[in-house]
Amino acid sequence: MSVLIKGGRVVTAADDYVADVFVEDEAVTLIGESLDVQADKVIDASGKVVLPGCIDPHTHLDMPFGGTVSCDDFTSGTVSAAFGGTTCHVDFCIQGKGQTFAEALETWHGKIESAKPVIDVGFHLAVTDLQEGGTLEELARVPDEGVTSYKLFMAYKGAIMVDDETLFRVMQTAAETGALVMVHAEHGDSIDVLVKQALAEGKTDPIWHARTRPPETEGEATNRAIQLAHVAGCNLYVVHVSCKEALKKIREPLGTVWPAITEAMYLLGFSSRAQDALWRLLEGDAVKILPLEAADLPRMRELMKKYRDLPMDLADAGLVRIAERERISRVFTIDRRDFLLYRPRSVRRFTILP
Repeated sequence: MSVLIKGGRVVTAADDYVADVFVEDEAVTLIGESLDVQADKVIDASGKVVLPGCIDPHTHLDMPFGGTVSCDDFTSGTVSAAFGGTTCHVDFCIQGKGQTFAEALETWHGKIESAKPVIDVGFHLAVTDLQEGGTLEELARVPDEGVTSYKLFMAYKGAIMVDDETLFRVMQTAAETGALVMVHAEHGDSIDVLVKQALAEGKTDPIWHARTRPPETEGEATNRAIQLAHVAGCNLYVVHVSCKEALKKIREPLGTVWPAITEAMYLLGFSSRAQDALWRLLEGDAVKILPLEAADLPRMRELMKKYRDLPMDLADAGLVRIAERERISRVFTIDRRDFLLYRPRSVRRFTILP
């Protein structure tokens, strides 16, 4: 199906203008003024801003945990998402103790059948049991079914926390299959001790949720996950980084563009200390801002011409050029589809974060 959105305000990395947007099979294929194309559906967007649908990669709908279940199912949750402009979300399929991975996916597909979503839905697979449940051989086949990311919890002892052996073996499997490993990084054993001590002392006010989870426990687990991922050779995504102790551990060369830094500041807006920590990383060269130079412009023009059918915008061309110049293969971008297609010099292909 094709859709032509006419006369809306379109903002790209390079321009802010009134334009038409042509969509084929749910992908934007053409942007321009007064497009002369045939479409199955035409939408008049005069006076409106045309925005792409957002992707939410981290939700927990209809999830049983701690004796309760998260309040939204796949209908109510996705209706709420759609009203906020999210058109795709990726939920967590949690493997129950003793379940195979196929059984876990069947359970979560059943949730979708009983409460129909109104937007696109995908799954990460949360691995909790390699002893009596799934096997590594089965896990290696999961990407063939469209589930290309494995989630592991380094916290919540006695529930869904995994030990380091399970974490490392899953990382090795991910290195073989090309899947992405996601970790909830906290030192689960020490947190479990702190929680039990707080409960024994009657400290049950909400503030003790934070006080039993000091930032050092996140920093330690983040570093542990990074080092194990290096040994295993897999791609790693540390989810919801929330403190400077964890942020300081993420120091590998990583290409991005300035808007990602401003987005990080927005996400850390709840904490001036966290913002200050990010600035210190920038000022201390733990995170480097790599400038474009005049000598880069001819190559950028060449790239934009080569990938004009996507189309490649100025921001993408700048990031690809810097990656070529600095020999960076890992990039942070929300434009995942295009960066999987780009083939920069000196780098065979990009590894995309998140």
